Amino acid sequence: MDDLIVARHGESAYSAVGRVNGDPSVAVDLTDRGREEARRLGELLTRDPIELCVTSEFLRARRTADLAVGARDIPRIVAPDLNDIDAGRFEGGDLASMRAWLRQAGPAAPPPGGRESRVGSVRRYVRALRWLVDRPERTILVVAHGLFVTYVMRAAWGDGLPLTLEGTQAGHAEPHRLGRDEAERAAARLDAYVRDPAEHAAPG
Repeated sequence: MDDLIVARHGESAYSAVGRVNGDPSVAVDLTDRGREEARRLGELLTRDPIELCVTSEFLRARRTADLAVGARDIPRIVAPDLNDIDAGRFEGGDLASMRAWLRQAGPAAPPPGGRESRVGSVRRYVRALRWLVDRPERTILVVAHGLFVTYVMRAAWGDGLPLTLEGTQAGHAEPHRLGRDEAERAAARLDAYVRDPAEHAAPG
């Protein structure tokens, strides 16, 4: 890989109303606005020589990629390591409640009824990034989720990683570009976060 383009999915029926979907078997589609955002993403990527598109398993990510890629003949891979965070008993519930719990419990605790902590999710993202960097395709588009895109970009820039994404989350269907060195740097910094979240957390 030489160039990596990462984008969050378009607005979904849950993100529009502040609900949580961390289970890929729950089909949460894009809103009309989200579909327009996805088409706009495709327009912004018209000149990029994309050789591979990778998404998470979630419907909102796959649908965004469908609309962004359109009729372009670009191979697709679904990578579970890009999946959104496990919400446990917060699945389908209020995002603000999950954020309040996270602020109290910290990044190493899985949500009630869940199997994976915030640290566990980031560990998957490190694995995904390193797999992408080793791919033979020169330009790769990734359509995933707010945590992946926000953490990858902040890590590439050397910024601390916020416990919640309140006020910092990447916008819907906005392309962010990284070169190979930046992607490798992001993977290294995310790996350091996995080992010591407090050391690499954003202030506040």
